[in-house]
Order: sequence, then structure tokens, then C-alpha cells
Amino acid sequence: MRKSPREILESARLVGRRGLLLGGIQFAVAATLALRMRSMQLDHADEYRLLSDGNSIKIRLLPPARGLIHDRDGTVIAGNEQNYRVTLTREEAGGDVEPVLRRLSRLIPLDEARIDELLAEFEKRSAITPISIADRLTWEQFSAIAVNAPALNGVTPESGLSRIYPRRADLAHVMGYVGPVSDYDLSKIEDPDPVLMLPEFQLGKIGVEAKLEEALRGKAGARRVEVNSAGREMRELGRQEGVQGATVQLSLDARLQNYAAQRLGSESGAAVVMDVATGELHAICSSPSFDPNLFVRGISSADYKALTEHDHRPLADKTVQGVYPPGSTFKMVTMLAGLDSGVINAGWGAYCPGYTEVGGRRFHCWSRGGHGHVGLVASLEKSCDVFYYELAQKVGIDRIAAMARRLGIGVRHDLPMSAVAEGIAPDKAWKRARYDQEWQVGDSLNASIGQGYVLASPLQLAVMTARVATGRMVEPKLVRAIDGVPQLAGEFPDLGIDPAHLRIARLGMDAVMNSKSGTAGRSRIIAEEWRMAGKTGTSQVRNITAAERARGVIRNEQLPWNRRDHALFVCYAPYEAPRYAVSVVVEHGGGGSAVAAPIARDILLFALADGLPPLDAVPGDQQQAMQARHEAMHLFEPEPQSPARGRA
Repeated sequence: MRKSPREILESARLVGRRGLLLGGIQFAVAATLALRMRSMQLDHADEYRLLSDGNSIKIRLLPPARGLIHDRDGTVIAGNEQNYRVTLTREEAGGDVEPVLRRLSRLIPLDEARIDELLAEFEKRSAITPISIADRLTWEQFSAIAVNAPALNGVTPESGLSRIYPRRADLAHVMGYVGPVSDYDLSKIEDPDPVLMLPEFQLGKIGVEAKLEEALRGKAGARRVEVNSAGREMRELGRQEGVQGATVQLSLDARLQNYAAQRLGSESGAAVVMDVATGELHAICSSPSFDPNLFVRGISSADYKALTEHDHRPLADKTVQGVYPPGSTFKMVTMLAGLDSGVINAGWGAYCPGYTEVGGRRFHCWSRGGHGHVGLVASLEKSCDVFYYELAQKVGIDRIAAMARRLGIGVRHDLPMSAVAEGIAPDKAWKRARYDQEWQVGDSLNASIGQGYVLASPLQLAVMTARVATGRMVEPKLVRAIDGVPQLAGEFPDLGIDPAHLRIARLGMDAVMNSKSGTAGRSRIIAEEWRMAGKTGTSQVRNITAAERARGVIRNEQLPWNRRDHALFVCYAPYEAPRYAVSVVVEHGGGGSAVAAPIARDILLFALADGLPPLDAVPGDQQQAMQARHEAMHLFEPEPQSPARGRA
């Protein structure tokens, strides 16, 4: 159908308008593209040039500052110090780290042995895992690496914090130590915190550091950095600092702990000081000790060998891990078992001819000539063994064991320390389960005086003493506060022991110290306001044969050190208003009255006086010796704390 001229003209106008519109759109698009290209080429040229070289954004974790640990007075006993180190990431070094290590060796000490060790480490680790090349660098070394960083692919100089223990050996067994995270550590954790993968990150290994690891570790921070294809860090895009771990305050008194360590001296032993009202441990000292700072960066083979081969076992925490026959310090347990069960009364006594014969075997008293007739108080005062042999046959081991557990022996006390021992309060069922044997009467006689199967730690002996002194179920406590929040124990329940029976035990302990025939009279406190009650103990570590007894028992000092008796002593003061309980064990020290009692007395006096024991608190003939001991000591006095010790 032929179009009219009018229709043809209208169609031409419509096509013209559409063409103009389309052309305008095309021009606008072209102009926009041109402007964008100009912006990219001129305004953002540097940015896109970097991206074209293969730049990418990396998230790097920032290790948090480890929480501080203070003593009861605020003295830092575990802090942090500045540490300059350098790390290398294989992926960012282009896969070949040896040339980078060679270049680094011109800036910091890296010998061939260390380079070989590092190359082996890189082979074991993921390519994206940073490996610590060196730490504890000087500022000059650190600066030299930072200046040359652009030419060192994958190298990152870092400034961080490392753990430090200012009191060194004084608190080593309690604090424990931190060390680099090992494969073994990671294998024990189901879902490891990524921060544990950081080079040289420090993890609590033993002691409070390990038990409170989650609280002390803190939360990691992060930084966003831009790196190019060669792995060089170009710039930091953002940073979020980590959250420092919790500040922990322990109940320990660093000054008292230091005095206890020096008073124990070179002896192999332990001392525990406990507040009988709160259960707080003011000192818990194992001797000899070690410097935990040696373990922070990985102890050398030579240093570790010296510790493990020492016959006094400095790595063992004798306060909670060590268990010993408590000897005569256990006699209060046997006495209270007899009174509490009603088997005996306050007027009961026994005759001591120097031995008891049971089943054709003689069980000897320490006094060969015997003590004659002995009552309850005198049985402790003179530490008569025969009295307790006779009592044990009437009471029976099951009642003795039940009382031992009631007083804290044979019970694992809950403390944030490593390998806290349960000890042994044996009974018939225990022997049957352990040895598949029936209990014998002779076993009861041995147990009644803290020998045989009975084992207790110095911590348990301090708990026992605190419970006898107060009549309450006192529990030991080590953590005082976390981030300022008190860790309250609450009031301790009553033991349920007749106060009259406890009074007899206390009178006996008072007589041990303050009567003419008391076994520890030379170690008494003569200041009446600090009158002390205590009990000596000596536990055998060898059997004495009938032949040796007939010809005369060999004296301890004539025996090799490891065959001598253990010396033990427990005490509390003041007698009428108890504040502190103390236990001391000296391994192979000989007699409790001669060796352990003087040490415990001096430590108790330091706690009562809140400082060096006054000379006039001890008998006159001992004051000069005490003064000489104090003058030879290097006692710790706390210094004003600097914030730099806690944070970088």
C-alpha cells in the first residue's frame, strides 16, 4: 500500500528524533568513560599501579599482652618486658627463604647452624605461618632490619612483650612459667585459638600460669595491611589492639615467701604458711628452686640437665606434689579419732615400757627406756609412740582414716597449681583394692604414728593444723582477686568435733613447745602474745633391723644423705587466738625438733611480725645466731611499680 506524502514526512521526523536521542546517549557514555579513564590514569594512577603488581590485603593477628600477676600487696610477680623480634613468612618470601636468611645474617647474628635449623622449621610449617627468626634483639639490630625491610621479602620486624618473673626462684613452683607453644600443646586443645599459632607466642606450661591460662591470655587484636606480590608490606590500613589478659592477685606475700626460701637455705624441703581464718596461703615454698625465666624462651640443654640431675630435685614442687610419711605430726589425728568415736575419754592413758609386742613382733618407742604412764596431753608433749600403738588397737584403722580425711589428709585440695597430690589416708578397703591383701594389726600400729602407708603433703599438714586450731573445715586458697573481683571463699563450716576434744589436742601441742619436757622446747616463742603450739615429727625412710637395734641404731648424720630420716614440724600461733598455721618438711633432715622446728618458728615469727622476727621473741641463747642468719640473708623489699613492667 502506497504511503501518502504526509505519512512519509511524519516517519522521517520520527526517525530523526530517535537518531538524535540515540546519538546523545552514545555521546554521554563516551564522555563518562573518558572522564573515568582520565581519573584512573591521573588521579589514582599510583593506587592502581600497586594493585596491578598483585597487591592484596592481609589480616595479621596482634598478640595480646599477657595479664599481670601480683602478690597480696600489689607487687608484680609475673610481668611483661619489651621484646624486639623478627619473623619471616615463606609465602611472602616467594617460597625460597634461604636467600632472605642469608641477607638477614648480615644484619643480625645468624650462624650456619641456626640457618639450617630455620630451614628445617620452614619445611615443617605451613607457607603462610610466620616463623620467628630471632628475638630479644637490640634496638640497633631492630632498627637495621626495619630500614632494610623493603629489600627483605616476607620479613616483618615486630615489637612485642615477653614474660618476666622479677622474683626469679622465690615463686617458681607456684607461678610455673610460660613457653613457646609446641605441637604437643596444640594436640591437647580441641579447637586452638588462632593466636596460639603466632611465632613465639607464650603459653602457660605449669603452675598458676597454666591453670589460669584462659584468663591470663587475653584476646588477640588485628591489623589490616596491604602487601604487594613480593610479600612486602606496603602500608597499614587499620588496626584493632588486643585486649590484655586479666590481672590476677594471689594471696601470697612475696616478702614472706622470700624469707621462707632463704630460711630453708640449701635444704631439700618445703614450707607452707596459711591464714587459719580465711585459708589464704601467705607462703608456699619449695626448696631448692629454679629461675623460671630460663624456660620462657626455651631452656638450654645444659641448664635443663643441671636441674634434672640435681639430687635435691629443684623442679619438683614439694609443697603439693611431695608426699611424706607425716611421722608424729599425725598423732593428733589418732588421738581425735579415739576421742570422737568414744572409744577413749579425756582421762584415758597407757603405760610405755619402751615397746609394744604384737604377734611376736616388737614395735618400739623412740625412747628406748619408755615413758612410763602417759595421758593424752603428755602423749603429744613427749611424743610417746607406745601410747598410740595401744590406742590404734582400740580405735581401728577405719576410724583413724576417716578422721585423717576430716582433717584434710588423703584429700586433694583444689588449688591452681600443678600435680596437687591427694596423699594417702589408708584403711582396710584401700589396702584390699591396692594390694589385694587384708589389713593387719601391725599396719594400724604403724599408721597411728604417721608411718607405714600414710602419706601427706606439706600443704595437707598445714590444713590439718589449721583445722585443729580453729575447729573449722578450713580450705586453702591461693587466688585473691581476678581483675579486682574478690574470689571469696565464704565461711568455713564446723568440723563437727567436740571442742573439748580439740582443746586436749591443742593443750598437747602447747606442751610440746612450752613445757620442760616438750620435744620442741628450744624452738619456742617467748613473746607471750605470740605463744606457739606445735608438734614435731620424724619419719623413717629405711627399716631398722633387730640386729642394728641390738648393737645401737646408726645416727642420722652417719648415714648417706638419702637414707636419713625426714624432719617435720607443724605449728600455729598465737595459741589462744590463732592467725597462722605453718608446716615444714626437710627431706632427710634428721630430727623434726632439731631441724624443722627452728625453721618453722622463724617463718611463723616473720608472718606474725610482718617483717624480720624480733630477736627478743626467741630464747636469749639463740638471739645471736638468729641475728647472724638475718645479716647473711639478701631479703627482698618491694620497689615502686612502673607501668612499663605491665605494658609495652
